[in-house]
Amino acid sequence: MNFSNRSKKYLNYLLLVIFIVALGFSFWHSLAWLKLCYGLALFLFGMQCIEEGLRSTAGGTLERLMTKSTATPARGFLFGVGSTFVLQSSTLVSLLTIAFISTGMIGLAGGIAIIFGTNLGATTGIWLLALAGQSVSLSPVAIPMLVFGILMGFFGGQTQAVGRILVGVALIFMGIDAIKEGFGAFGGQMDFASLQFNPTMEVLIFTGIGFLLTCVLQSSHATLILTLTALASMQITLPQAFAIAVGSNLGSSATTALMGAIGSERAGQRLALAHLFFNAITALLTFVLWMPMTTIVSSISQAANFSPLIQLALFHTLFNVFGVVVFWRWQDKLADVLTKMLPDKKPAKTLPDGSQAVMPRYLDPNALLSSDIAMRAVVKEVRHLMSLATEVICHAIFVKNEQLYQDGYTPDKPIAPFELDVQALYEWQIKPLYSEILDFTSKMDIDEADSRQDELTVVHLVAFTLLGMVKDGKHLQKNMAYFLADSDNAAHYEYLALREHLFFFLKQLNQSPDASQLSDLDKRTDELEEMRYNILQRLGQGELENTQASSIMNDINYVLRIEQGVLEILKAH
Repeated sequence: MNFSNRSKKYLNYLLLVIFIVALGFSFWHSLAWLKLCYGLALFLFGMQCIEEGLRSTAGGTLERLMTKSTATPARGFLFGVGSTFVLQSSTLVSLLTIAFISTGMIGLAGGIAIIFGTNLGATTGIWLLALAGQSVSLSPVAIPMLVFGILMGFFGGQTQAVGRILVGVALIFMGIDAIKEGFGAFGGQMDFASLQFNPTMEVLIFTGIGFLLTCVLQSSHATLILTLTALASMQITLPQAFAIAVGSNLGSSATTALMGAIGSERAGQRLALAHLFFNAITALLTFVLWMPMTTIVSSISQAANFSPLIQLALFHTLFNVFGVVVFWRWQDKLADVLTKMLPDKKPAKTLPDGSQAVMPRYLDPNALLSSDIAMRAVVKEVRHLMSLATEVICHAIFVKNEQLYQDGYTPDKPIAPFELDVQALYEWQIKPLYSEILDFTSKMDIDEADSRQDELTVVHLVAFTLLGMVKDGKHLQKNMAYFLADSDNAAHYEYLALREHLFFFLKQLNQSPDASQLSDLDKRTDELEEMRYNILQRLGQGELENTQASSIMNDINYVLRIEQGVLEILKAH
């Protein structure tokens, strides 16, 4: 197995070296190709810089707006349009939406409405590029922005994030100019416009080109800027540009589906599939209505004297609006269909007693795109861990889990036989989930200066405390089983009392007690000291044997530590 992994690793390195050498040779062979790739690289890196900067400056605002935006489908749609216009990245907004759905903060139907909005919001980018035209050079504006952006990058916090945005915008402007120069240098070397195609084949071929370009570049904006430049240089025809635009939509949803589905929970996978399904059906309907749509664009353009670039932007908007109109009434039904197609996963492993092995519910990798979303996901996962830990400790004192969520503070009478299962539950459920939480938080983009660092510290403290409580429960279970099983044993009633005392505290984790109630709980732990005193008295009177007394004393310590852990968690909240 190790040999196989090493072989794959070396093969990947070899393929990477071959690709770099081939690309370098192509640059040496064609300066025009080098110029085009240089511009494209600047454009893509500029997009990354803008995404990172906006995520840092507007991340919290974006998430608060997203939480409120799903009250109605219309609000979700408008949020999708607006956020994609600001971020100029439908993929980023889609992945953030997948993260929100996976953490349970919004529903699938609300997420679908946002996806509709991102598709329409993505058309704003091509309008800006088309309106800028090809005759205006953006480099004179870009250079000062690049200088100021780099200088602001030396500062911390929001200033650094704004500087990152300026650098990104400057690189995009410089990249656009370089792409235009690259296409100009190609001249007659690349002229698809003069090629003769069957009309149907032409649409399919150039749709495929748009799809592949977007999948490779991971950016529909990059595909569209290449298309606009080629169209302005008359190296492709207007119908070819229309087909590439349709393909870029398909490619964008395919990359989002791939990035969103890997590692996501079922809810996130459903939304990723919804995005792909929506764009695929929209593309299919566009092909069916190709002639009417292109005729509408042509008629409007003739009346308004639009340039070919504006016509491309108009067509891109038209078929996206058409897709939203067709799908709008079917949002809830689409959500139902996807839920049936992708039902919730069943755990692959089960414990001997039939309880299910536990995996994280909320730690979606896409949540790491934003520190605020990641923090919310971690908080919800630690609450999940708290529920599991409390139930495992109930196993330690032989109380049925459902009693935690029922009224009353007196547990039912324990019924033999008693299974010693806390060690297995710890190994299969608590420890793996705790490890997943630690792994996730290690990937979060939160430094010591971040205001969320204190919250993250509290989360870690709660998770670590829960782990310690379960470990104490492991030590407690064996004696509980032994003494509860024998009602004639002199220590039987002490263990019943310990069991009831601890169960009362475990119930508090679901009650959210106020400050005065916490104070009363703190005093209630003193009852364990009284129990110790009574044990010593009974030992002195010969009512208990030495081994019985020492067992009770040790187990009082375990119960006390668990109850103190409960108090620490309640106070941390």
